[in-house]
Amino acid sequence: MEQFSAMISKESGIAEKQVKNTLSLLTGGATIPFISRYRKEATGGLDEVKVGEIKEKYDKLCEIAKRKATIISTIEEQGKLTGELKERIDETWDSTALEDIYLPYKPKRKTKAEVARQKGLEPLAAILLSQQEPDVERCARAFVKGEVKDTEDALKGARDIIAEQINEDGQARNSVRNQFARNAVITAKVIKGKEEEAAKYRDYFDFSGPLKRCSSHRILAIRRAESEGLLKVSISPDDEECLSRLERQFVRNRNESGRQVQLSVHDSYKRLLKPSIETEFISLSKEKADEEAIRVFAENLRQLLLASPLGQKRVLAIDPGFRTGCKVVCLDAQGNLLHNENIYPHPPVSKAGEAASKLRQMIEAYTIEAIAIGNGTASRETEDFITRQRFNQAIRVFVVSEQGASIYSASKIARDEFPDYDVTVRGAVSIGRRLMDPLAELVKIDPKSIGVGQYQHDVDQPKLKKALDQTVENCVNLVGVNLNTASSHLLTYVSGLGPQLARNIVNYRAENGAFASRKEILKVPRMGAKAFEQSAGFLRIPDADNPLDNTAVHPESYFVVEQMAEDLKCSVPELISNKELRAGIDIRKYITPATGIPTLQDMMTELDKPGRDPRKAIEVFEFDKNVRTIDDLREGMILPGIVGNITNFGAFVDIGIKENGLVHLSQMADRFISDPAEVVSIHQHITVKVLSVDRDRKRIQLTMKGVE
Repeated sequence: MEQFSAMISKESGIAEKQVKNTLSLLTGGATIPFISRYRKEATGGLDEVKVGEIKEKYDKLCEIAKRKATIISTIEEQGKLTGELKERIDETWDSTALEDIYLPYKPKRKTKAEVARQKGLEPLAAILLSQQEPDVERCARAFVKGEVKDTEDALKGARDIIAEQINEDGQARNSVRNQFARNAVITAKVIKGKEEEAAKYRDYFDFSGPLKRCSSHRILAIRRAESEGLLKVSISPDDEECLSRLERQFVRNRNESGRQVQLSVHDSYKRLLKPSIETEFISLSKEKADEEAIRVFAENLRQLLLASPLGQKRVLAIDPGFRTGCKVVCLDAQGNLLHNENIYPHPPVSKAGEAASKLRQMIEAYTIEAIAIGNGTASRETEDFITRQRFNQAIRVFVVSEQGASIYSASKIARDEFPDYDVTVRGAVSIGRRLMDPLAELVKIDPKSIGVGQYQHDVDQPKLKKALDQTVENCVNLVGVNLNTASSHLLTYVSGLGPQLARNIVNYRAENGAFASRKEILKVPRMGAKAFEQSAGFLRIPDADNPLDNTAVHPESYFVVEQMAEDLKCSVPELISNKELRAGIDIRKYITPATGIPTLQDMMTELDKPGRDPRKAIEVFEFDKNVRTIDDLREGMILPGIVGNITNFGAFVDIGIKENGLVHLSQMADRFISDPAEVVSIHQHITVKVLSVDRDRKRIQLTMKGVE
């Protein structure tokens, strides 16, 4: 732990004490949300990103430590482990350098060099490598026996041994590796006869560029095309420079022995070294591209999950359609299904009058406060139809993203929730609930189905899942969860719980009624002290007897608030409701060994706005009523839009038609930006100008420059 703390501190720039305390909490079973929210004194106020970074680096070091143990054991079994070699391995924490050390001892299949050694040619290789022998033919004749046919066969075998030694030399590998890092070029060419099949990759039919400047989305696109058998891809450095450097290292004489070593250098580079390092850089470039794509995906998901909620309102939700009609559901303020039916306001059925009458009846019968319309087929027409109606009360109308709703409606989660209803009803319910609380509804859907990723099926799937799960967990715990209404799926992501405890909580709630206090969850089967410590601060009970149960104040700190109230001769509810009373508190008086200024400041902020939601208030949005299809677009048009997806090369914007437009990175601002997230966020309402429309390829180029 001490060694890892120092290494992580040096690499991350975080103080060693902060790293050490954070690792102590993590290895003790604390979650990232809990540490970042309730252990600020120990970590020095590190947020969940920094805590996650420390955990990631620690996990990586643990993996390297396991690998080192395996390597040492393998070499020891061979009887080749010296004290010096063990020390080199012990001191190496770079995985690439570690594998270079291990390479000469790594069990191999039958190589050319191994065949030559079995023929007894290793002494000849040593003679050639010393480069002192001028007459190599005479020397080689002494080895012509057994399986060695002639002097050329002997020399070839010796060169094979030297080539393998060059390939296994750490300095040689680093020399070639450095050239790959500095000037490697990635090249892609379409495979002959596959031009038509590979049409969507036409930008890469004859592509060549510096690897170090090739963006992650290009790498992933090229690799996908290669895996589909459409492109031939290679990564190559300056071969002349690589060979020159290797010759300077290994060729020390201009005699015949030196020429044999030179031949070995060329053979080693072409047959062993270059392919090996190329494979390494293929893997590294893919890993780097994966990391960037996963980072973008995770940030998009975070923004999507933290989208503005309408809150607990009675909602009428519509899954729009033409031929099959619009599926309508009515939900109460907790998202429970009250009623469902179909209306047919559009062709070919065209029962607009009947549809309007049914809508008015449902709105009055179920005291509807807002309408949610899915943004799929017939969305614009349904929105127009709704906004033309006159209702007895003011009803706000929202268009809601349907992305992933069909995945949810056919899932086991949806079937368990609504076993007596078909997928159309479940889909409409999901649309309505997304308006009320996007976070609570979207956690039920695999993030890869939500439509905010980039090449998500091409990146490392375990890494992607880990990053997205952590993002969901961070978002759920940032917002907090209503203990008496949350689904088991939502509770799963609460710090310290997990699937089994989440199910136990829901089952206990069903049998015993609503929880009256946070302490009551200790009665839930398998809820131990550790799980309670990790989860309690993120669970909310709006109508609890103790108002602190509806705040982010952790139960372990209730005594501090109670002491404040006692000192001010008031009750805790009075303290929470009276701003003037709180203004007179000197928090320094309440510092304890476990509770410092950061925690006390968080507590005072929470008492100011108990149970506050960190998400922004929702806003109604309207598309341009004159734009319904791509054919309605003209260059220079100024249009309202909603950011639907962000990649590292720009943002895709919904402008109210089937096709999304792209605002390229270069068109986002009048200044240089390297990341679209500097300017836009998911679901942000923006205004854009149409730059160009390619109707054949269904591509729309937009700009934010010069647009108010």
